[in-house]
Amino acid sequence: MINSIENAIVIGATGLVGRELIRQLSQNEYCANITAVVRKRDNEFNHLEKVQQFELEDFLLLNEQDVSGYTHAFSCLGTTMKQAGTKEKFYNTDFVINAHFAELLENMATHYILLSALGANPKSPVFYNRVKGELEYYVKNLALTRTSIVRPSLLLGQRQESRKLEDAAQKLYQRFSHLVPDSFKFKPVTAAQVAHTMVDAAQTQTEKFQIYDNLRIQKTK
Repeated sequence: MINSIENAIVIGATGLVGRELIRQLSQNEYCANITAVVRKRDNEFNHLEKVQQFELEDFLLLNEQDVSGYTHAFSCLGTTMKQAGTKEKFYNTDFVINAHFAELLENMATHYILLSALGANPKSPVFYNRVKGELEYYVKNLALTRTSIVRPSLLLGQRQESRKLEDAAQKLYQRFSHLVPDSFKFKPVTAAQVAHTMVDAAQTQTEKFQIYDNLRIQKTK
């Protein structure tokens, strides 16, 4: 059974996965309307059917009225320690804003789909993984109608901003990708595969809560 994505709202829409998600949703026959929450208007989205942009400088200013009436809510928002500059700023983006967005959806008939990361664990000694894990744990315990958590490994794709370590890892992987078996759970995946998994979850998930791990994402072609 395919569930229609009548109205979708997306935060983190201008990131690597977010952009691909917007593209796929705009081309999806089962998706009617998409709202991309952006800090400033994005020219690329002006040319996509079904997409409207909601400009908001501070996403913490989102309120219940802003997110009401949506059948699906996608969170692709995330940063890096280098971009954020401090652990506090990283936490404020990756946990606080995402948690706020999810909180607004409590007790609404909205399916929430969260982009997380492989290795997410609230007890991890790695700060990045720990924050992702804390967010997952927090979201899981909210009164949400339905929740999907997508956990990709290294993301392959062309970002608008430079991430030297990820760029280097991509080049290394591309050189030796033929040696990596499909069964390797840490195998990098493309932004298109991740976005497709998020759309698939939105259209087919019936369980109240489900995690889509990297092995499952890899199966998306």
